[in-house]
Amino acid sequence: MAGGMNILDYLEAGIRAEGVRQQTIANNVANMGTPDFRRSDVRFEDLLAKAMKAGGDIDKSELEAEVFQPKNTPVKANGNDVSMDMEVGEMVKNSLKHKTFTLLLKKKYRQMSDAMSVR
Repeated sequence: MAGGMNILDYLEAGIRAEGVRQQTIANNVANMGTPDFRRSDVRFEDLLAKAMKAGGDIDKSELEAEVFQPKNTPVKANGNDVSMDMEVGEMVKNSLKHKTFTLLLKKKYRQMSDAMSVR
């Protein structure tokens, strides 16, 4: 099981993925007026589900967020497909996911601390 993942690895990977997603959203917003710019998104949840289903048979390096261009959003006259409403919605969802991952990680560390201090 060397290289296998435990709950801490999953939570830390989630926190890293939400960081990548936040940067991606910021890049989309920054390029909202750039002609022919196509928005990017991050693929992570399906990778996380696959890793959790595989159990300990997955290497940590396989659970990294992937940035991609979905190219399934309406394109404006200038060739740009960034929508401020959509990006703000994605940012809110991302913030909630990030907060959830960090709260779960905090709880796990607290459990470990409590277990070590039992006498």
